[in-house]
Amino acid sequence: MKLSQLLFSFLMGYFCYSLVEIVLRGYTHWTMCLTGGFVMTILYAINSRRTMTLMKSCALGSLLITMIELAVGIFDNIIMHWNVWDYSNMPFNFLGQICIPFSAFWFVLCIPARLICKHISARFCNKKAVPIVSEQPM
Repeated sequence: MKLSQLLFSFLMGYFCYSLVEIVLRGYTHWTMCLTGGFVMTILYAINSRRTMTLMKSCALGSLLITMIELAVGIFDNIIMHWNVWDYSNMPFNFLGQICIPFSAFWFVLCIPARLICKHISARFCNKKAVPIVSEQPM
């Protein structure tokens, strides 16, 4: 894996996740931009493995994103008191930093992230993106 691939995946995560937050919440925080880039870089590395299925990718991605969200949340919200987010009112939350509903959202968000990873790989390897769902002629 080339540094250029990792940098491009970081930038895609940085901008795409920022856009998701702005569309859904109306604003974002600079730490979320960096976190989105970091997460996409990890997802790119995970999805570069040939044995990675869509379900494995989503499950592992959701688990990793939730763990990263907890770490960033403890730093941003508890230590620094920046109040970037608060899941205290969400069901099954832990310290108001992570919760089951958002872990499920991360699972679903890993589907388009996987598509982006496949296209990044195809762009840098000069080959056609491997389809996630087999294409059946009509």
